[in-house]
Amino acid sequence: MTGSHRESGDTSGPHDGTRCVHAGLPEPVPGQPFLPGPVFAAPYHLDPWAGPAATPNGYGRPDNPTRRLLEAAIGELEGGDCRVFASGQAAITGLLLALLKPGDTVLLPSDGYFPVRAFATETLAGIGVRVLFAPTAGPYPDLAGVRLVLLETPANPGLDVVDVPALVDRAHAAGALVAVDNTTATPLGQRPLDLGADLVVASGTKALTGHSDLLLGYVATRTPALLEPVTSWRTLTGAVPGAFDAWLAHRSLATLDLRLARQTANAEALAVLLAGRPDVTGVRWPGLPDDPAHRIASAQMRRLPGVLSFDLGDPERVARFVVAARLVSAATSFGGLHTTADRRAQWGDDTAPGFVRLSCGVEDTVDLVADVTAALDAAR
Repeated sequence: MTGSHRESGDTSGPHDGTRCVHAGLPEPVPGQPFLPGPVFAAPYHLDPWAGPAATPNGYGRPDNPTRRLLEAAIGELEGGDCRVFASGQAAITGLLLALLKPGDTVLLPSDGYFPVRAFATETLAGIGVRVLFAPTAGPYPDLAGVRLVLLETPANPGLDVVDVPALVDRAHAAGALVAVDNTTATPLGQRPLDLGADLVVASGTKALTGHSDLLLGYVATRTPALLEPVTSWRTLTGAVPGAFDAWLAHRSLATLDLRLARQTANAEALAVLLAGRPDVTGVRWPGLPDDPAHRIASAQMRRLPGVLSFDLGDPERVARFVVAARLVSAATSFGGLHTTADRRAQWGDDTAPGFVRLSCGVEDTVDLVADVTAALDAAR
């Protein structure tokens, strides 16, 4: 699961690396760059007679050619039509507010991204949406009367995994929609729309773009009736990324396959190292054979994430570990080129005081293993 990949037996198209390099690019024109530069425009020239009907570009909030190229690229990777947002949080809150109305019921992961849970209890519940929670690994309640089930798999930060096709069948039988947060996996790790989900939502800030230099989110679907209200919400609220961020994101997609391959290899090596140390507890990575998520992840995912988690017992030991490490920086977010450690409890997340989410970068595996080993020894 660590190299350029496509589904077993699939001969219908190119492999992941090729798809990433060419996703969303316009047809080649002599004298033009592979990826056109960002279009910085608020208003555009309009046809004096036909007005905005004569051109796809009228005003920068709903219309930008740089943004449309990025949406085409992500849409190709996810297998649906895409709308990009100013951040992952803007995308997921926009999706929830566009599809839910007072009196609806939404089911969210109790172990998912903490700001989404806070938004649900503080904002959705405040406008009359009934909010339910269930752990990613289950059990799930009766879904009768639920309008939308939001899944996050692998969950952030605990890395539990849910059987998406099985839960989709249950949800659809009850008349509920299913959206999957694909941030941790990326579309190269899994394609939720292929697994039956109605919508995909993700933060592109993290592994998708992977250079820790922009904020981005997106929603993708194959259902026009779901895309329309999401698009309208984005237009009316103005939650759009800037042209340069869209261009940076599209540029970064070309190396996604390469970056994920190294990050997954590093995660596997570190997970094995950490699981074998008596001074480290609670190691989670779906690729470990004895991990609770291993069976479902191995069957459902096309490749495993470069993120793992573990517990060092207390905040002071976490700090000593990070200070002693040469290749591990203290930072939130994940999926970047540099290996980072985040003690989630410091952000108000309901995790143990010594819980660490480690995001593997693209450093050489042997160097990273040696550095983490030395830092853990020094932190004891």
